[in-house]
Amino acid sequence: MARAGYQYETSPRKLQPSYRPKKKPDLRVLETRKQKNKASGVERKKQIRMALSIVGIFAVLLTISYRNSQINEKFNKVQSLKREISSLQKENEQTKVNIENNLNSNYVEQQAKDKLGMKKLTNKQTVYINLPKKDYVESPYEKVLIEEEEEKGWFEQFWSSLLGN
Repeated sequence: MARAGYQYETSPRKLQPSYRPKKKPDLRVLETRKQKNKASGVERKKQIRMALSIVGIFAVLLTISYRNSQINEKFNKVQSLKREISSLQKENEQTKVNIENNLNSNYVEQQAKDKLGMKKLTNKQTVYINLPKKDYVESPYEKVLIEEEEEKGWFEQFWSSLLGN
């Protein structure tokens, strides 16, 4: 077990100075450092350019991916609307067929018999009426004349009948 500060050897311990003396820089060393700095600056620019190009490519791919997802959503929406339109068209055609069936006289007669309990008329139930061939339509001119006579008082009507107007 060694104690701190005790030395087992016979040679003296080397002391380290608390400061380092500055050496004059060698010109060759300075030139190589400048060249290394220039080379590292060029390499650094290349690395930055490469990183920016990778980020740019990633951004472009991300944009393309996002647009494709939007296109897929719109395409799916269009397909669902087309399916809805086709189902509505089928329903519309079925409704037209039902309307045509309901307008069919045989169908109406069958429904009247089944639901309402109606029967066809017999010859005993048929009554024929004879109407005179006289025209019952009055012309507008006759209405005007009749209205004018109604506007006159009773004395004027009597006087016009005596005079024959």
